Amino acid sequence: MKKSFLVSLFAILVTTCMAQEKAIPSFKWAGDKKKHDLSWALKVGARTHPNNKVFNVKDYQAVNDGKTICTKQIQNAIDACSSNGGGTVTFESGNYLTGALFIKKGVNLCIGKGVTLMASTDINDYPEFKSRIAGIEMVWPAAVINVLDQKNAAISGEGTLDCQGKVFWDKYWEMRKEYEKQGLRWIVDYDCKRVRGILISNSSDVSLQGIHVMRTGFWAVQVLYSSYCTINGINVNNNIGGHGPSTDGIDIDSSTKILIENCDIDCNDDNICIKSGRDADGLRVNRPTEYVVIRNCITRKGAGLITCGSETSGSIRNILAYNMKAYGTSSALRIKSAMNRGGTVENIYMDNVKADSVGSVLAADLNWNPSYSYSTLPEKYVGKEIPAHWKIMLTPVVPAEKGYPHFKNVYLSNVKAQNAKQFISASGWNSKLKLEHFYLYNIKAEVNEAGTITFTDHFSLKNIKLKVSDKSKVKLKENTNLKTNILYE
Repeated sequence: MKKSFLVSLFAILVTTCMAQEKAIPSFKWAGDKKKHDLSWALKVGARTHPNNKVFNVKDYQAVNDGKTICTKQIQNAIDACSSNGGGTVTFESGNYLTGALFIKKGVNLCIGKGVTLMASTDINDYPEFKSRIAGIEMVWPAAVINVLDQKNAAISGEGTLDCQGKVFWDKYWEMRKEYEKQGLRWIVDYDCKRVRGILISNSSDVSLQGIHVMRTGFWAVQVLYSSYCTINGINVNNNIGGHGPSTDGIDIDSSTKILIENCDIDCNDDNICIKSGRDADGLRVNRPTEYVVIRNCITRKGAGLITCGSETSGSIRNILAYNMKAYGTSSALRIKSAMNRGGTVENIYMDNVKADSVGSVLAADLNWNPSYSYSTLPEKYVGKEIPAHWKIMLTPVVPAEKGYPHFKNVYLSNVKAQNAKQFISASGWNSKLKLEHFYLYNIKAEVNEAGTITFTDHFSLKNIKLKVSDKSKVKLKENTNLKTNILYE
């Protein structure tokens, strides 16, 4: 009996692996000399999951009235669950007001259907510790839910994490007005400490599944310095009750072997973003993000269905995205950096994309958003004591060439786009620093304007069909080894 069960289980596993392998897109169409071995895509995501032993927060006196702060009671349930061999922490239906929670080894925090965790709007309910924020390491408040230095943990359910972040959005916009007047646009994002939704840091085998995350004060989900994590079926909506600045959906930050699937993201910055540190501090840490699979996801408002950068210092490589949809997103694929970031973005694969009302199909820029990307101390602060994180941001990259980013080996195929503003905006820096080995194939797009391709080497467009409202054609300038096969309808 036992032998029969094991044989059946083995057969199921083999069948599943074969199905996954078949689903992985082929990029042989590129016709380049590179070997496209994507077998690593079968080895991403969480490998373990907590057991089902139940610990209900009601037994630890958590109150579900949405008014009584019950951080301590929920944390007590989490701690008891972990210390007793792990299991699942559950809730009775209702609303629970909470500050920062810390998930421990072996714990699945199950936010079930009918349950809402309501984040406290008091910044004092989020203890500070050293973390990485927008590419630099600094002291920052905890997220609402934190998985720090743990293995085999999960956050699941069909319930809601309402981060009530508008108080932090309003704080940011007020600060930004004053900071821009003083020439401090470059540091306001770091001075305005805002609460993230979920942080997974220095952890492995962590699953995030099914929950609804809304109104995050800062990024919704950040996976930092971690490995073997799965994000499956979550819904992020940061466009409720205002315009949340820098409210990214999912950020994979200097992490490896990550699986993102079946997610729906509506936010006000990058939807699904791949990062690896910025400037001198990111180069110091020097940890890449690599081996990431993203599939069967939908994005709505936001800056990029898939974005690589602008934090590229530790390098980004081996990213596979397929079966994706974008509605009103700024770009289907966006790759961005700056001339003090450094790092290499390479082996980026994206296939089978449907895009409606996007800003562009592809946007690639080595020198993105200079007003944000470069730090200059105004004269009135020179010689005065400044915060530690200001000093980090002002640290120059030496030699300057170490800060030059490189984009190469990018593959984008089988895209259908309608009502797009632009087909493409792809720009290297100059004749010595170009975008290298970009391959676009089988793309059909209805756009307002065609766009530009500048300073590239080995840029290939094959089987591209464009219907352009303003009748323009793609502007080509300073490109070498360029291959174009564009049909203008």
